[in-house]
Amino acid sequence: MHLRAPLAAVGLSAVSVLLAGCFAAGAGQTAGPSGEHRIKLAMMQPPRSGLSPFSDDAFKLSRWSTAETLVTLDGNGDARPGLATEWRRTSDTAWEFTVRPGVSFHDGTVLTAAVAVNTLTKSTKAVPKPRILDGVALTAAVQGDKLVVTTGTPDPLLPQRLSSPQLSILAESAYAADGKVTPVGTGSGPFRLVQVNGTASATLDRYDGYWGDKAKAAGIDVSFVPDGTARAAAIRSGEAHIAEAVPVSQAALLDAQTISEVPMPRTNTLYLNTKSGPFADPALRAAVRETIDRGQIVSTVYENRADVAKGLLGPALPWTVQARKELTGRLTAGRANGATITLATFTDRAELPEVASLVQQQLQDAGFKVNQVVREYAHIEQDMLAGKFDAFILSRATVLDSGDPVAYLKSDFTCGGSFNIARLCDENVEQAVRKAEGAEAGDQRRAAILEAEAAVLRTDAAIPMLHERVIQGDATSVADSVKDPRERALITSATHVK
Repeated sequence: MHLRAPLAAVGLSAVSVLLAGCFAAGAGQTAGPSGEHRIKLAMMQPPRSGLSPFSDDAFKLSRWSTAETLVTLDGNGDARPGLATEWRRTSDTAWEFTVRPGVSFHDGTVLTAAVAVNTLTKSTKAVPKPRILDGVALTAAVQGDKLVVTTGTPDPLLPQRLSSPQLSILAESAYAADGKVTPVGTGSGPFRLVQVNGTASATLDRYDGYWGDKAKAAGIDVSFVPDGTARAAAIRSGEAHIAEAVPVSQAALLDAQTISEVPMPRTNTLYLNTKSGPFADPALRAAVRETIDRGQIVSTVYENRADVAKGLLGPALPWTVQARKELTGRLTAGRANGATITLATFTDRAELPEVASLVQQQLQDAGFKVNQVVREYAHIEQDMLAGKFDAFILSRATVLDSGDPVAYLKSDFTCGGSFNIARLCDENVEQAVRKAEGAEAGDQRRAAILEAEAAVLRTDAAIPMLHERVIQGDATSVADSVKDPRERALITSATHVK
């Protein structure tokens, strides 16, 4: 593992020569017209859908503070006011929202309940539909001066659902007759998106008509830099003030003051096939649980830049760490006795093949015979979902757009789950997940979620190994950037260059 650093240093030197070509024209001009500084941002992924707010590109709009949602989330995932100041549930399926007064969009129009209805209605007709609305029948209407949102079945998480950046409220001028949506000049945040240069760069200027605290920075100059070594080099050279997702291999090359490690709601998990093969035997699954040395994986592959897993849900959800109880009722481990298994993973995440090799060695030391299969994700997903492997290592997001992990628990561990790699069908798990799904938001739901997590862990269908972190680069001249586990916030009105 420690051979990485010298190699990375060579790469960093080579990449620095090319940096000028990576960054937006004018990005080297830090100061705005009135003397305040502009923020130079190096982002990992370029837009995939023309910055449509109905796609994953919406998270960029949120991280730039140019588009806003009706509801925001606090650290526990509880709903807080955004473009809506308050809300109440008026029936099992209907919610009434009060829209914030005095909000003007970047095109000069004003936020009303009707404008919010327009966005929500357009989102339900988008193709593809925003991920947050999968399986949700949602309608929006104006009643008096209120926004009323109705769902086909009771949805205790509707306010949290409306916090998804994919449901950002834009001015009516954003939506063209042909279905295309443009966030350029149509958001409501402290920064106005003024230009997008394809997949190369974007430019935002401070919006002085913002309803909240005015931005301290004059604007944001965004460059899309997919190469992780180049993003790290940009922090070292001063070409960027902030860089997303610095690779683990590059972190040691940066000044410690310029990197922050942010816990992610993403768990590196070993899924075991409970339906067929050796791991249909619960005692053998328990043997794997006792065999995996999580600390060794974290210290070697991740160079201690990850957290050893104590459950499926990790420190990105602080309440899970605080409220999780000691797990009881686990099966006694059996013996491997030379059982032959096939262990698989994919190459798209650079660390996973290394994790697989280490897990293979640990299992072999415990008496298993292990065959390993490693492919690109696109070429392995079908076999993975079909149960072709005895064990599969996956880096899995545990919290989706609503800030709630129930959808993950349902898709991965219930009988009808669409992503049930472990092919688990356990009545105790079914009951626990159903209880969590129906629980009201807040402490009641959080307790039910931890009960469901415990039910899954007792089956040993999934062995959580570690919780990933993302490394953010910030120049020492930057103040008040956001380190957000959900990757919704990054630059706010408070962020500035000193």
